Amino acid sequence: MSRLVTIFGGSGFVGRYVTRRMAKAGWRVRVAVRNPNEAIFVKPYGVVGQVEPVFCNIRDDASVRSVMIGADAVVNCVGILSEVGKNRFDAVQAEGPERIARIAAAEGVRRMVHVSAIGADEASDSDYARTKAIGEAGVLRHMPEAVILRPSIIFGPEDQFFNRFAGMTRMGPILPVVGADTLFQPVYVDDVAKAAESALTRQVSGGVYALGGPEVLSFRDLMSRMLEVINRRRLVVSIPFFAARIMAFGFDMLQTLSAGLIKNGMITRDQVKNLRRDNVVGEAEKTFADLGIEPVALSAVLPEYLWRFRPSGQYDAIKKSAKNLKT
Repeated sequence: MSRLVTIFGGSGFVGRYVTRRMAKAGWRVRVAVRNPNEAIFVKPYGVVGQVEPVFCNIRDDASVRSVMIGADAVVNCVGILSEVGKNRFDAVQAEGPERIARIAAAEGVRRMVHVSAIGADEASDSDYARTKAIGEAGVLRHMPEAVILRPSIIFGPEDQFFNRFAGMTRMGPILPVVGADTLFQPVYVDDVAKAAESALTRQVSGGVYALGGPEVLSFRDLMSRMLEVINRRRLVVSIPFFAARIMAFGFDMLQTLSAGLIKNGMITRDQVKNLRRDNVVGEAEKTFADLGIEPVALSAVLPEYLWRFRPSGQYDAIKKSAKNLKT
């Protein structure tokens, strides 16, 4: 019988790529999500019955245990960028991973991969970074040989980074950013999935792996690359951190006063804190190289999904060439 892996958040941005890779590797995949009906799209990643979405609430022991019965390995891809309703940083990113690891150890699961983030730090003033670090510690406490992946900012067709800012270019000639000089090492989503697959299918030593792409670029440089791909000219304006904090406070208060009916989809105070720190791989850290993976560059992927933000979409290159024709 083929091996079984339970992937928590297996239909999310990163999770769906891990799910696809594990299915192609011949594993049976149990996709543990809050809304299984919205995760039906993952079933064709394998043959009939190979990939199955199931309900799970990582805030509940019984729910987590029920989806882990019989599993040979688990992968946790659950994470949030901002707090909404019951999805708080402490519950999702600190308590959730430890709960998964504790129950996995009790159920005799042999391997675990946990997707964290570069910048995880228990001493951070950012709740996001602090809870990421607490979650890592909780995982290692119960599963000492677990593999923890710390990616920099992740890009890919479903990302909420380049897609979001490319969409903003349609609104006017100015593209505002917070932390224009902050450094990032963008990593392709399928490379992160490849790292998770490698950790489960090869003899990989446990511990923390910092995952960054082949280039280190500032936020401003990332926006310039994006603008080149979508053939638009916009003025990238850096918003000072003091102004960003005031803006974020206003957006956060609007969400609070509306009882969550109006969600802060712009920027939160916690995100402003994170943007003050570089998001790159440090020295002496285990990386993609230790997993035998050569990461993909931005230029190889961005045009594949950002073309729809060009002035003429898929016909932009054709129209540009037509203008050069001599009459």
